[in-house]
Amino acid sequence: MSFVVLAPRSARAQKAPLESLDSYVAKAVRDWDAPGLSIAVVKNDTVVFAKGYGVRKLGESAPVDEHTLFAIGSSSKAFTTTAIGILVDEGKIKWDDRVERYLPQFQLSDAYVAHELTIRDLFCHRGALARADYIWEITQFDRDEVLRRARYLPQVDKFRYIYGYNNIMFIAGGQIIPALTGKTWDTFLRERIFDPLGMKDTNTSTIDFRPGGDVANPHSWTNGKTEAIPWRNIDNAGPAGSINSSAAEMAQWLKLQLNDGTYDGKRLVSAAALTETHEPQMVITREVLREDLSIYKGFWPSDTHFMLYGLGWFLEDYRGRKVIWHGGAIDGMNALVAMIPEEKLGVVALVNLNRDGYNQILPALMWRVFDAYLGAPPRDWSSEFLQRVRPAEEKAYAARKEVEKQIPGTKPSLALSQYAGHYVNCALGDAHIVEDGRALTWQGAPFAGPLKHWHYDTFQVTWTDVRAGSAPQKSLVTFQLNPQGHVSALVVEGQIEFRRAPESASADWKPEACR
Repeated sequence: MSFVVLAPRSARAQKAPLESLDSYVAKAVRDWDAPGLSIAVVKNDTVVFAKGYGVRKLGESAPVDEHTLFAIGSSSKAFTTTAIGILVDEGKIKWDDRVERYLPQFQLSDAYVAHELTIRDLFCHRGALARADYIWEITQFDRDEVLRRARYLPQVDKFRYIYGYNNIMFIAGGQIIPALTGKTWDTFLRERIFDPLGMKDTNTSTIDFRPGGDVANPHSWTNGKTEAIPWRNIDNAGPAGSINSSAAEMAQWLKLQLNDGTYDGKRLVSAAALTETHEPQMVITREVLREDLSIYKGFWPSDTHFMLYGLGWFLEDYRGRKVIWHGGAIDGMNALVAMIPEEKLGVVALVNLNRDGYNQILPALMWRVFDAYLGAPPRDWSSEFLQRVRPAEEKAYAARKEVEKQIPGTKPSLALSQYAGHYVNCALGDAHIVEDGRALTWQGAPFAGPLKHWHYDTFQVTWTDVRAGSAPQKSLVTFQLNPQGHVSALVVEGQIEFRRAPESASADWKPEACR
């Protein structure tokens, strides 16, 4: 269902800005092979458009509407910073307070950074901590345990020197709420934001979904094929990205943001605290864009000249206006929340599909809406983006297949028994590789599974103990040999290293770096 607020009779002679949006969105959904999509537009404190397209799950008939729940991923971050803004208003905290005052247990490998780190630092991605999302993505560690293990992560750049996106810092920021109020981040958001905004279906966990509810199913798109996948539960990363909501309810969130912290005449957060989240805090350089946000850089409109980060929001310019936005991506889901405060204009778009990371259907719809209200010449952003995405997806797929290519005719350097042993990753814990005479098996939380020789000293593990949707079902594990020809470490997917314990070590051995 869609609804459009009619203009006064005297203005109807002019073309309504969103007159062609319905057909445009429907075509974009088909072109991008999206199972379902929901979109809402807010103008001058009124929801002027809200509609769903497609289905909640491929192969089923239940339709998406404006009330269908989707994961909003990292669009959750602004809820966390707004919640902190409420506590700033109450005099319980200041943006530049040191984090150690509230979370003394949140230690980092660099003692100086741990001491100097402020609330503001947490929320603008300048802490220079290794991103290491695997600590929460592939484990069942709760939020406090994720933060405890952050002490084992390296600093990857100069503190406050360069932008570096980091979900763990936002988890820390959210955990300040229970430290101050005695209420969980989830409960605080429900009581202070969701309920006052009438967001009755919005929640912070997949466990809150009601059986038979209006909920979209996630889908992946790889090499031209769309498939339904399981929902991923990421409660342990809640403040960074676990909110599930609908276009209709997110439109109420946009009203709050566009009305300087008031909703239906009631103030939820001060204009000063909210404005602070909308203000530039960190410059995102072109060098970083090439490495970290290259997807977005390639799709910037010609009228966009720079990108900044506020507190839970990206900031950029477009046609002389300030654009405030944030995306969100969790397995099989993508979200975009954006606004132009000067125009009292906002848009939220949600889709139950990830296309190899190139979900440009959502910014295409955003620019379409913005152009309509700014009087810009009509432009088919969706078609333009899709033409750029297809070659990029093909290139990414080819590169992935090259990495995964198996080299035939090889064999392990050592006998299987010599790969067996105790391995440790400071952040993730222990792994035990066990040999039964014919094969190797990975044992130890959070994973387990048999290993099959792939090539040389690389094996493929098939995980048999993973949370639904939280890790690849198969991964390549490469054993590293030292100059003496002995196994010194194993590396998962070329990224996560587990160091081997000496044969004489006790069962609770930990590398020096883990102590």
